[in-house]
Amino acid sequence: MDIANNTCTTSQASVYQKFIKIINTGKHELALRIYAFIVLAHWGEHLVQAFQIFVLKWPRPASRGILGQWYPWLVSSEFLHYAYAVFMLIGLWILRSGFVGRSKKWWIISLSIQFWHHFEHLLLQLQVIFQHNLFHSPVPVSILQTFIPRVELHMFYNTIVFIPMAIGMYYHLFPTQDEVAAQHCTCAIKIK
Repeated sequence: MDIANNTCTTSQASVYQKFIKIINTGKHELALRIYAFIVLAHWGEHLVQAFQIFVLKWPRPASRGILGQWYPWLVSSEFLHYAYAVFMLIGLWILRSGFVGRSKKWWIISLSIQFWHHFEHLLLQLQVIFQHNLFHSPVPVSILQTFIPRVELHMFYNTIVFIPMAIGMYYHLFPTQDEVAAQHCTCAIKIK
């Protein structure tokens, strides 16, 4: 990449284009399975944390999900949360061209919501980096977190990103005849 001119060479652009083509054709099903597994595992962590708080009545600092019980720094690491938000955004972006018709519409809705979720995590990460919290808060805080507690807010974000993503995957797996003709992957489930 020519940083001075902010341009990619033809070979770099073609490598990216080849990757996007491969990941959205022959490897789309595998990529979606891996992506869905990671998303569900992360969502599961939020569900366990909510269970610990609201059912088991654990104090919030002790309610760290499953992995957070063994590795408490995972819950308090803004960088890790930001990295996951970026992972989600990149995954939704890269895998989008494999979707067509109704599934693409829902996938794009999920991508749009995740963009905002990512922005909120970016604000949190920047507060950690610059050691200056918004709204004179004693801890890093996102915009909507000023109205909704963090656990509930991130459970909400993960839910509203997941629902249209799941609907998009459903329509992708069970496309109409017109959508099957437009797909370039092997994801569609053929019903006999």
